[in-house]
Amino acid sequence: MQTPSEHAYPDHWEADVVLRDGGTARIRPITVDDADRLVSFYEQVSDESKYYRFFAPYPRLSAKDVHRFTHHDYVDRVGLAATVGGEFIATVRYDRIDETGRPAPAPADEAEVAFLVQDAHQGRGVASALLEHIAAVARERGIRRFAAEVLPANNKMIKVFTDAGYTQKRSFEDGSVRLHLDLEPTDRSLAVQRAREQRAESRSVHRLLAPGSVAVVGTGRTHGGVGRAVLRNLLDAGFTGPVYAVNRSLPEDATELDGVPAFRSVGEIGAPVDLAVVAVPAERVPEAVADCGEHGVQGLVVLSAGYAESGDTEGRRRQRELLRQARSYGMRVIGPNAFGIINTAPDVRLNASLAPQPPAAGRIGLFAQSGAIGIALLAGLHRRGAGLSSFISAGNRVDVSGNDYLQYGYDDPDTDVVLLYLESMGNPRKFTRLARRTAAVKPVVVVRGARHSGSAPPGHRVPATRIPHATVSALLRQAGVIRVDTVTELVDAGLLLAGQPLPDGPRVAVLGNSESLGLLTYDACLTEGLRPLRPLDLTTAATPDDFRRALAKALADPLSDAVVVTAIPWVGENGVTESGEGEVLAAALRSAVASADGPAKPVVVVHVEMGGLAEALSAAASTAPGAAARRQPAPEAGAPPAAAGASSPAVPPTTPAVPTPPAVPTAPTANPPTTPGNIPAYPAAERAVRALAEAVRYAQWRRQSADPGRVPEYEDIDEAGAAALIERLLGDEVDEKGTTLGTDAASELLGRYGIEVLPARPAPSPDAAVAAAARLGYPVALKTTAPHLRHRPDLGGVRLDLATEEQLRAAYAELTETLGKPEELQPVVQAMVPRGVDTVLRAAIDPAVGAVLSFGLAGAPSELLGDTSHRLVPATDRDAAELVRSIRTAPLLFGWRGSAPVDTPALEELLLRLSRLVDDHPEVVAVALEPVVVAPRGVCVLGATVRLAPPPARTDLGPRTLPSY
Repeated sequence: MQTPSEHAYPDHWEADVVLRDGGTARIRPITVDDADRLVSFYEQVSDESKYYRFFAPYPRLSAKDVHRFTHHDYVDRVGLAATVGGEFIATVRYDRIDETGRPAPAPADEAEVAFLVQDAHQGRGVASALLEHIAAVARERGIRRFAAEVLPANNKMIKVFTDAGYTQKRSFEDGSVRLHLDLEPTDRSLAVQRAREQRAESRSVHRLLAPGSVAVVGTGRTHGGVGRAVLRNLLDAGFTGPVYAVNRSLPEDATELDGVPAFRSVGEIGAPVDLAVVAVPAERVPEAVADCGEHGVQGLVVLSAGYAESGDTEGRRRQRELLRQARSYGMRVIGPNAFGIINTAPDVRLNASLAPQPPAAGRIGLFAQSGAIGIALLAGLHRRGAGLSSFISAGNRVDVSGNDYLQYGYDDPDTDVVLLYLESMGNPRKFTRLARRTAAVKPVVVVRGARHSGSAPPGHRVPATRIPHATVSALLRQAGVIRVDTVTELVDAGLLLAGQPLPDGPRVAVLGNSESLGLLTYDACLTEGLRPLRPLDLTTAATPDDFRRALAKALADPLSDAVVVTAIPWVGENGVTESGEGEVLAAALRSAVASADGPAKPVVVVHVEMGGLAEALSAAASTAPGAAARRQPAPEAGAPPAAAGASSPAVPPTTPAVPTPPAVPTAPTANPPTTPGNIPAYPAAERAVRALAEAVRYAQWRRQSADPGRVPEYEDIDEAGAAALIERLLGDEVDEKGTTLGTDAASELLGRYGIEVLPARPAPSPDAAVAAAARLGYPVALKTTAPHLRHRPDLGGVRLDLATEEQLRAAYAELTETLGKPEELQPVVQAMVPRGVDTVLRAAIDPAVGAVLSFGLAGAPSELLGDTSHRLVPATDRDAAELVRSIRTAPLLFGWRGSAPVDTPALEELLLRLSRLVDDHPEVVAVALEPVVVAPRGVCVLGATVRLAPPPARTDLGPRTLPSY
């Protein structure tokens, strides 16, 4: 039996967590060096809390108690502490017990657990966080159940256990409540954990964006400099709380800077400070952080540079130390190397940034990892009349990230659209989960920078990923994210989504006073997959009133879902452009929108050299409250497209029709807006239509997300048999790099999930090939399996429809003469299968995003053109249907040019079975089925490759933790 000294300190149990109120705490194992901290902690606990813990008056800990509570073997006896500022605020401990309740070593799988939380920190969710972490530790040490004894009056602790979501039993014995918790995670426990994570992380960002008071640390004594600029911007924005200037070099008689109280340290302020903006040189930041932490500051915005963005070792060290120091005091950090933060809420009016001209109040939330891009986005949105609800420039993103902002944006009632400029994703799996939830209630638009560089920007720590950017984009779209490629497209999409309702479908009415501009818009719609109606040409003689009547008619037309208005300047009788035409036209368009009856439709404007039009259109209340409510799309109309104001049919899409997955119920139509929103204007038809197409696709995702489908059950799946086979194949000596299974083992494993691989007989000689064909039956196929020839029919390594022994021998001789010796070619013989479409199905586990299911046509379409679709595992029946239909070459599966449609239901079932295999068994890290021939009836898997390895760690299933740097 091991003694406590033989068990090394488990540093992987250390973690930072966000608490219910948005503050942070450090959770770590208790060690023998914590005796003084434990005694100090206990002295600050009330007599009532001590009574609840020990069931009797227990005013102080004895030396024996202190020894017992600080000496652990980290297996049968474990203690964890939550700390802030290096001091204990709560503890939890378990002791392994047997069935009689007495201390016992492993393999006993039950433990008694007990908590103690300092009274000043009760209600912050500390005990709930500790329970998650001690449960994870217990599972790691082979403990499956917790037992806890609680006094009936201790309602808070009873609630901690009962609300955790674990399967539990409860009884009343000898005047106390006896609880037994099964520690195996359940759907409910995971949902509880994620709901708590969402509330805590959202609150932590809210504390940063809505502080009660702000101190600018590093305010220069003279005008100019970063600190002085931030102070000036805070005052100009009209921040509603107290503002303080801090400069350690202030003369003793200096009491003000720019009219605000000035101090040499945060400690001298003598009043609460919620947020500190740090603008001192990097070497002085630790001193400033300590000053803030010791005096209760809740969060930091670090503008200082000189950290990991410099790319050197010293910069990275400084960045790690900044995060460690800030979290030790329970503070969250934006930055370093940040541009600042903005909150335009009227009860806050915070501009703690370097932006001299804050944006107007609006309904767009903006997060940027780059200060330069943040400046450009702020300027672009301001120039086009868009207002913001909040803005964060994260700089090096050492702490607060895009994931945190998504948590905040989901909750924030003042934000209708979330725009994100990201250069890296610290936790892509979590980002996808959060984005899906947020996108279900409001649009999330993302542009990725540094996506082709192959590495993260300096200062950003991200997990390695093996999947290409196109795959990541496809997975984000699956989660409802609107993916754009440029910051211009980010602004274009944000303007439309913030000011206009979502379209009910893809039918677009086009009207304007330029036939050529109308045709350009029409072509752009077809390019983006929309269904434009025949453009309505109002002629160059059209007046603003003509525009108003035409727009009103298009909005009332049940055969259109959106309207694009095109406009060029009109010329007066004297041959010169009339002045003020932009303002007059804008008024006419807004009037038409305001008076429209029926379902709300988005309206966008394409203008060429129309002076004042864009500014006049943006003058409306851009994103009035309630915009989110009117964004719920109505059911897509089923009527055929027709021209607005004309009887001729619309031109059909140019691509062959592909059957869509079964329709799903849609949510009821939301009420139309009571006031006109900001009508977005674009200087090019392509930009306007691209933004509109993104809105159409997002609206369709919203309708479908109401019923995401189900993961079907198949009675012939042998999950237990597959698990036993995998355990045997991996063996005791597990290679961390994994192992690729042989043909027979791969076929056996796949067969456990109902995936039958067509047998292939080795043919090392002509006689062996003939013998194999005799067993399989003619006709047969002869093909090479050498790695450099596999799946390369263009190299001539496959011979089909060999109906006789003579044909087989001739084909064998031709292959070996042309391509090489049999031992180099590794030829095999397979029975012929019905003709069909060759496809490829793959599943792989990526360490960053999780298990990914992929589909494409075999050969050039997927390998050369990258025509592949992707979905996260586990895939639902709807996911499988969309996988098959979303590739560009999908028409080949559905009867293109008169060919026979293939058996797509059988193909979808194969995809679902493959998804189940990798979801049930994370040791299956890669599977490739190629080729899979999809015939008019049935599918045939002709080749399969399976790779097993120890499963990568699942960061999304453990207890809540903040990322470490």
